[in-house]
Amino acid sequence: MTNMSCLERRFRRTAPVRGGSRNELVTAPVHSRVNGWSLPLHVLQLLAWLMYSFMAIVGFGVYIPLLPPPWNYIAYGMIGTAFLLHLLTHLAAVTVDPADHNVRLRKDYSSPMPVFDKKKQPHVIHNQHCYLCEVDVGPKVKHCGSCNKCIADFDHHCKWLNNCVGRRNYWLFFMTILSAVFGVLLLVGVILFIFIEHFVNPANLRMAAAFQSVKENGTWLAFLPLAPVQTSSASLLILAFITVIIALASLLLLCHLLVFHIYLLCKGMSTYEYIVKQRQLQSCRDQGGGSTQQTRSEASAQSLGPLDMSIDCDAPLSSRSSIFKYKDRGQMSTELSGSICSEMEHFPQAANGENHPNYGSKASSQIIPGEASVSWRPSRAESPQVLQQSSSGRHSQAEGHPIVQSPLGTSIIDTTVVHQQLIH
Repeated sequence: MTNMSCLERRFRRTAPVRGGSRNELVTAPVHSRVNGWSLPLHVLQLLAWLMYSFMAIVGFGVYIPLLPPPWNYIAYGMIGTAFLLHLLTHLAAVTVDPADHNVRLRKDYSSPMPVFDKKKQPHVIHNQHCYLCEVDVGPKVKHCGSCNKCIADFDHHCKWLNNCVGRRNYWLFFMTILSAVFGVLLLVGVILFIFIEHFVNPANLRMAAAFQSVKENGTWLAFLPLAPVQTSSASLLILAFITVIIALASLLLLCHLLVFHIYLLCKGMSTYEYIVKQRQLQSCRDQGGGSTQQTRSEASAQSLGPLDMSIDCDAPLSSRSSIFKYKDRGQMSTELSGSICSEMEHFPQAANGENHPNYGSKASSQIIPGEASVSWRPSRAESPQVLQQSSSGRHSQAEGHPIVQSPLGTSIIDTTVVHQQLIH
């Protein structure tokens, strides 16, 4: 039997399973994607840019200008740095072409290329050669079905970037997440401070020069100091509440993604390798659970087998039928079988040659499988009263001088003394 490891990685085979034509592995040719700006744009990509624009406008246009100096300048510097870093890394991660070096040298994105069809073939890379891109690739290269090209050190295809994440843009992707977490956390802190200060000490938030022309305390200004726009206190609080809810939801996703990639960096693996490993482990658990259940079923079936209680005088008893346990079970079985069969000789032969027990004054034998063999031989001097007492079913008395055969067949127990005590 061949030993197989559940964690052993399969060969990345690409040869056709059925058919010999290369066109049978692919669908209609289309253009490969260059980067994240290639059409069509993904919905999550548009949502990511919309969220970034909303946070930047609300933060820098409404709430940060309300902070008293010098905290407003500190907030401008820290939150501005985080948002600017996120903007630059986000744009770079989307714009970079993550394809393998040989693919970028040879591929002409203006001409269509066959699309990989997973229903017909699981892989297109074999022996580090891609049959669709028609180039030799590195050991960690994977052909992305969404981008329709081989990605160097493939990690995953990010829908938020609408681009693959690989060797060329992985750290840009990581800094995009890190800067987003840092910027949103600072922005939430600023908004919460303004929300609380609005009820505790609103005058501390109205220290800008533009508020001197505002007479009513219920009127607030947004987009300070360049384009002041008057707004109500309720609008300011409602916008703060909505912004905090959106920011917390974004933080939940961003922190989960950041912690996950920090874990992958510590383990030295990519997202793709992690997913493949988890699938292999799950497959091993499923196979192990099925084997355990099958083994238990077979064991239960064997334990419920038929029990044979018949005694054969021509064959030794099995050691399993004995209530005694000895080291030499073979010798035990032979002697016990001989002791049982020896008592059959005390029965007289009938006309048809069969043995049958005699009752009354003749010898009788009682045989119990697995127990000692007892034979009674009444003497002539015994009175009929003794015989009558023995027939009443009392096991503590005997008809004559019983001869007890030891279970091991090694000695005969003389019970004359016991018989005399029973008579007297």
